Amino acid sequence: MNSQVGEHAELKIVPEPAIALLPWGNVLEDFIDKIGVSLEAFCNEFTGSWMFGYADALQRVGVRTVLICMSSRIAVPTRFQHAPTGATICILPVPKTYRALQRRMVNPYARTVNQAFGQLRHAARLLLWPLLVVMKEIVLYSTTPLKLIADELRREGCTAIMCQEYEYPRFDICVLLGRMMHLPVFGTFQGGNYQRCWIERYLRPRSMRACNGLIIAAKAEAERVQSRYGIPARKLARIFNPVNLDLWNSIDREKGRRALNISFGVQLVVWHGRVSIRQKGLDLLLDAWDRICQERPGRALRLLLIGTGKDADQLQKRIAALSTQNVVWVNDFVHDRNRMRSYLSAGDIYAFPSRHEGFPVSPLEAMACGLPVVAADAPGIPDILDGGEASGGVVVPRENVTELALALGRLLDNKEWCRELGKRARHRVECNFSREVVGQQLRHFLLKKE
Repeated sequence: MNSQVGEHAELKIVPEPAIALLPWGNVLEDFIDKIGVSLEAFCNEFTGSWMFGYADALQRVGVRTVLICMSSRIAVPTRFQHAPTGATICILPVPKTYRALQRRMVNPYARTVNQAFGQLRHAARLLLWPLLVVMKEIVLYSTTPLKLIADELRREGCTAIMCQEYEYPRFDICVLLGRMMHLPVFGTFQGGNYQRCWIERYLRPRSMRACNGLIIAAKAEAERVQSRYGIPARKLARIFNPVNLDLWNSIDREKGRRALNISFGVQLVVWHGRVSIRQKGLDLLLDAWDRICQERPGRALRLLLIGTGKDADQLQKRIAALSTQNVVWVNDFVHDRNRMRSYLSAGDIYAFPSRHEGFPVSPLEAMACGLPVVAADAPGIPDILDGGEASGGVVVPRENVTELALALGRLLDNKEWCRELGKRARHRVECNFSREVVGQQLRHFLLKKE
């Protein structure tokens, strides 16, 4: 007798789809060393950044992620589990070719031979110039171990590959790998335009057209890519970076201020991020702040800067040179998100003066904590604050100290309007940047059938 369909049939377990994420940069330590984060902290505590934001959003919609990084400090593939998101972190040794080239270079990321190898004597330049040119051209392509990555993709059962920054040699390599393994390859834009050699100028247009899709949140960048590479609109997805709204929300304001030793009556403007003065526009912010304070003598005002980086010494000198000493600087990369949320919750206004960005996360974190944003119109900002003040912020022209000071001053002088913009900022993030919304968009785009 035939059994009824479904009564005794074996349950078929459908494996959870897995996406491989490959970050920009030659080796992982180029990133974590600069921000003072150990490998242990990176695996157990570190959150934020595009990679873990994507991992978190995808995990919430049933997609497993495998973060594949390269390192010059390990000899064999090593695996960890990222504690906050559950993502697999696989760290692979860089090829011997890269190790050999890197040891002879001052800066592997350099755009010129002199920058890459330092100033050379005239005789050495004449004798070695052709070799040095070749070394500079191939060094960024030599960091990606194809076979090891292929082994990990098979081991983890990855169904797609996604690279941070399509304007980078690793993307070209991964497109080739995807063709060899019959896997779709995608690229994201997080602010990088890293073309440094003629090989890229030859390969990049081919890689861009051969890939399966590009995730570009910034409208201006999407238009540039379509114009330059002739990418059809169907291969582009406008998907924002996600924000963990369970974590990023306003908490006890007084508690945050006590931790900073700032009294409740002070009006506090906040910035946080990597201390790269020119890119992040910190020189502009300090100049604007000096002007704001001089125009409001006797007012209880503070500027809170949170972060560290390559320009920390220079920032210290700039702060010391201000006419008013009312800048509080937390010279630390704060990877404890609860601590950062406490600092943001202590603020009244968030300042974002960057000259260049891809699609910044830090203003979104501030908006989720209920802070209105005054931001320069760097790439990504017009998309985040698409409705201007209706979205919870004020957008000013880049590199314009006067307009930055006027916008910050206007909010400092109108506390009621400042609070209203903060409410709008939170609403904007809830509707457009939550993990659930972004996760569904990513899943649909990355797992779609061509």
